[in-house]
Amino acid sequence: MVYKNTEFFMSNPSVLDYHYLDIQDSIPPELASHKNSAESQINSTIKTQAGLWIALTIIAIWTVCFIRFLSLDLPQTNWVIIGLALLLQTFLYTGLFITAHDAMHGSLYPNNLKLNHLIGSIAVTFYGLFSYEELLKKHWLHHRYPASDHDPDFHDGEHQSLISWYLYFMIRYWSWWRLIKLAFVFHSLQFLFHISILNLALFWIIPFIFSSFQLFYFGTFLTHREPQGGYQNEHCAQSNSLPVFWSFMTCYHFGYHQEHHQYPNVPWWQLPNARNLELNP
Repeated sequence: MVYKNTEFFMSNPSVLDYHYLDIQDSIPPELASHKNSAESQINSTIKTQAGLWIALTIIAIWTVCFIRFLSLDLPQTNWVIIGLALLLQTFLYTGLFITAHDAMHGSLYPNNLKLNHLIGSIAVTFYGLFSYEELLKKHWLHHRYPASDHDPDFHDGEHQSLISWYLYFMIRYWSWWRLIKLAFVFHSLQFLFHISILNLALFWIIPFIFSSFQLFYFGTFLTHREPQGGYQNEHCAQSNSLPVFWSFMTCYHFGYHQEHHQYPNVPWWQLPNARNLELNP
């Protein structure tokens, strides 16, 4: 996969104009015959406002649930309800990151890239006070140099097991400054809005940790670890074979990862179509 103006982007990480990230899809020869028809079928709905409304819906539901769950009277609430709320909040946290991820590819709302990146920035701020610009820079390194020393998501050759790779992965995305900001928000919510530490832990901290592991497991570990016999494509990625429903429930179709690298401008909700076209050219 070739990215034009990569040098410019790397020297100007604050530039969020998607035109500087011009993608040339790299299609294997055996798929070249259906490239145009595949792209036209997949892209037919991308340039509508569907992606925008899907993103806004995810952010809105997360916001409503976040506020409601933080105000939940835990002693008076059945533990089954609490558990389901925690799982729902985890799923919505994952949705926030997937929304920001689509924005990084300009596929959230390609008709208005400034709005596209603004929504992505909001989503990743809600997710964990991350810098959208920094994540954007690292994510495009991941696409440019998958499974290499330059890939910020890949292990270093030593931390290859599930847990060690996950911890290594998370450390590379954390900073003291962000920890300070998170601590400030945590204590502000606790003292200014009188939210209990247990509510904050159950519906803010734990869902974030669970969703980060969910994203790592289904979107990095399973999809980019080297299979027996070596990598089978230039993207060093493979997809799971889950049905569409379970693909969505596990990680918003992020497990269809080879298709994501093959068609990086396709939004998450269109990845099943891309998967189907790859399996049935």
